[in-house]
Amino acid sequence: MPRSPPGRAPMHERPCMGCPVRSSSRHPVFTWRTLWQCVLPLVKSLLIFGPDKRFVPRSFSCRDDARAVTTARFLGGVYMIVGSVCMSHSPIMDKNRASPDTEKRFHAALNEARNFVAAAEPELTVVFYPDHVNGFFYDLLPSFCVGIEGQSIGDYGTAAGKLNIPQDRALDLVRHVMDRGVDTAISYRMEVDHGAMQPVELLADAYPLSRIIPIFINSAADPRPNFERVRAIGEAVGEWARAAPERVLVLGSGGLSHDPPVPALATATPEVRARLINGGDLSHEQRMIRQNRATTEGIAMRAGNSKLLPLDPAWDRMLLDAFLAGKLDVLDDTSDRSITETGGRGGHEVRTWVAALAAMGPGYAARELFYEPIDEWITGMGILSATAA
Repeated sequence: MPRSPPGRAPMHERPCMGCPVRSSSRHPVFTWRTLWQCVLPLVKSLLIFGPDKRFVPRSFSCRDDARAVTTARFLGGVYMIVGSVCMSHSPIMDKNRASPDTEKRFHAALNEARNFVAAAEPELTVVFYPDHVNGFFYDLLPSFCVGIEGQSIGDYGTAAGKLNIPQDRALDLVRHVMDRGVDTAISYRMEVDHGAMQPVELLADAYPLSRIIPIFINSAADPRPNFERVRAIGEAVGEWARAAPERVLVLGSGGLSHDPPVPALATATPEVRARLINGGDLSHEQRMIRQNRATTEGIAMRAGNSKLLPLDPAWDRMLLDAFLAGKLDVLDDTSDRSITETGGRGGHEVRTWVAALAAMGPGYAARELFYEPIDEWITGMGILSATAA
């Protein structure tokens, strides 16, 4: 048996930690060092390094959620939020082809974003998205809405069907967001369009992103939430994700500058106005007319004779530079009217980027993967990845 220093009791006579009973063959002795030597291999077996070089728990089944949370609390400072991807969407990219070089650069950047997602191995994806008057209407129009149950409507070639939304996790997110002072609606019948589904489907080529929580941010219809409130919901979601028992990816889908041919309530015909207020399913003929109108405008914009507001690369560049520098208040003093006049009616969708990046917390690290104004797609196309500080 090891010899003890003078003045100290022999090891076999010292009490165990937190126990007054003397050591015996039935009651072994542990020091802090020996305890850590026993625990460390277990901790290492439960953890791997994530893409942001932080320890993050491995995948767990639902029944292991409690064990994942316990491990995270034991380590302290473990980040369960594995990163963010913000990207523009364009529903006509498959019909209106850009130049081969442009498409090659875009798809190379998209593959880089896919690899970022695959390396992060997310178990849950939160997607901030705008609606295009497909699921939210003026009969009851919230600033924010979290989907508890929902389905993809399958517009512009996206897959239709019931979404895999974990109800208990979505409701837990809602409670946390509201506890942080951000009022959000919930929906058990959310109709989700390409604004959410296109980026999810594009990024899921290398790693499945089927388990999602969609969060609608009103960007198409006036009045819209201001950017301070958008940051507030993003920060609350990020705080929730850091304590989550699964690895959470946050997506921001929308923008940058673009002016899609979406009707406005103030100038709509009586028939269109009724549709904007009351909603309802579009017939096949109505949906084809809407989609063909967007395709035609893309061709016209490329030819230089579109009636839509042209793309604004300078405005897009200003936003991207601000987001890369962590300046999420860049549009705080800009009126919605000014955004419409500069970035177009679709420029308001940058609210989704602001929310997703706010979820990363102060000091996040962002990287621009792609930006080009693509007239054929009627959109300033950008892709940005980010990790929490």
